[in-house]
Amino acid sequence: MDRRNFVAGTAAAAAALAIRPSVAQSVYPDHAITIINPFPPGGATDVVTRPLAAVLEPIVKQPVVIETKAGAAGAVGTQVAANAKPDGYTLLSHITSISAHSEVDKLFGRPLKFTRADFIPLARFVADPCVLLVNDKQPYKTLKELVDDAKKRPDEIIYSSSGLYGALHIPTALFAKAAGGLKLRHLPTNGGGPALTAFLGNNAQVLVSSVSASLAQIKAGKARPLALFGAQRSKALPDVPTMKELGYDVEYYLWVGMFAPKGTPANVVTYLRDALKKAANTDQFKAAIANLGQDLAYLDQPDFAKFWDADAKRIEAAVNEIGRVQG
Repeated sequence: MDRRNFVAGTAAAAAALAIRPSVAQSVYPDHAITIINPFPPGGATDVVTRPLAAVLEPIVKQPVVIETKAGAAGAVGTQVAANAKPDGYTLLSHITSISAHSEVDKLFGRPLKFTRADFIPLARFVADPCVLLVNDKQPYKTLKELVDDAKKRPDEIIYSSSGLYGALHIPTALFAKAAGGLKLRHLPTNGGGPALTAFLGNNAQVLVSSVSASLAQIKAGKARPLALFGAQRSKALPDVPTMKELGYDVEYYLWVGMFAPKGTPANVVTYLRDALKKAANTDQFKAAIANLGQDLAYLDQPDFAKFWDADAKRIEAAVNEIGRVQG
């Protein structure tokens, strides 16, 4: 082979190699998408994410798998998601308390496992006002009756939560402070589901929960709602007064949103935003959350990012207001 033919042949081979990867490159998504739920089953993340995954599957034309990785009030699963390959195949479903994790580490002088900057917010689906509940074994019919008894018996009435500085601990602590430093005993668990189980078993007498996670127990008469943390009364619980109506300046919502790890390609983020918006606006998903006592409170990425920034400031302030507690 002369030099001219060799060079021409080499150039053709190089061109073929350059073209081949673009031809063979897969189109996202080409296999299952995993959504990490950092809490045990039965909590707000779980009850919202499962119907969402069901309607998302036919849109992305791939399996959408929910993987539960609970622990440390959601920090375990959140760290797993933060360290996942940013390719759009591992997402994180989380709630209000995602903004508390790094602030708690700062409060205790611990190394930061992750920060908010490790995630790209994709969409918010619901913004559920929390509700203060007593179980059916308690005599309290009003919030005043509970407060009066708690003042007579400091540290005797037990409340359960999803964990220290978790999404259910924060509003309970803020209420206790607004009620004049009410002393309730804390039973932290590893998620909203276990907190509800402890409450129903009377291992705890009080629970602050999302409406969605507790509505079935309220309807069954096993949980008695005394006050809502929303600015307005809930359509699902129209007879339950708000904290502000009762004279307590406390407002708190438990929202559920979807996140991708930092570094996820822009085209994948755009695809996921579009797919999640379609899924959230299906009649099937709206009906599912309506059964939980909620309305769709969808925010697309730009609006969700702004909301998250503002909400994170409130949560970080709440963590520092609660201060260092051990249990």
